[in-house]
Amino acid sequence: MRYYISDLHYFHEGLNERMDCRGFQDLEAMHEYMIRRWNQKVRPNDEVVVLGDLSMGKGRETNEILQRLNGTVYLIRGNHDRFLNDRRFDHSLIRWVKDYEELKDNKRKVILSHYPIFCYNGQYRTDQDGNPRSYMLYGHVHNTFDEQLVDAFIKQTRASERMIYGADEVRPIPCVMINCFCMFSDYQPLTLDEWIKNDKERREQSRQIV
Repeated sequence: MRYYISDLHYFHEGLNERMDCRGFQDLEAMHEYMIRRWNQKVRPNDEVVVLGDLSMGKGRETNEILQRLNGTVYLIRGNHDRFLNDRRFDHSLIRWVKDYEELKDNKRKVILSHYPIFCYNGQYRTDQDGNPRSYMLYGHVHNTFDEQLVDAFIKQTRASERMIYGADEVRPIPCVMINCFCMFSDYQPLTLDEWIKNDKERREQSRQIV
């Protein structure tokens, strides 16, 4: 099974107290909760793609966290993943580290980037039933004003109709951009299908509140 998650920010005390306001008593409590939530879902043979900002800790500290996490970890490099340059970090704990990747997930293309990509590869593509064929998974913006801007772009793009490849009439642009921010899933990695459901419910709920 393959899972995705973003912006865990181990060892980033400031995010617990400001910006994210995660509400944990201290870093140790945050770490223990996130590790427990991860391991409740992920089995040893599973894969987890972290979409950046895994850890603000030093190399040895991050080693200790990764050694406690189930599954094989893949990392899309985030702007805070400075532990990667620490000579004491054990790179064997992560299968690969990339700035960008495109994978197949149950015959669907998945675009992986720490930063949201507004015009991503395959954005217009749909299958014969009109379902999206490409999904853009991102992180970085957490639950901030920038995420509201992304949501506004998604809404406007989906309201636009264009002649889509393989269709014989104009159709709405699918534009499926999913923020895999860890707090949106209560710090638990999710499958692509779980993120699709999570994202749809979250965006609908936020628009009703507005």
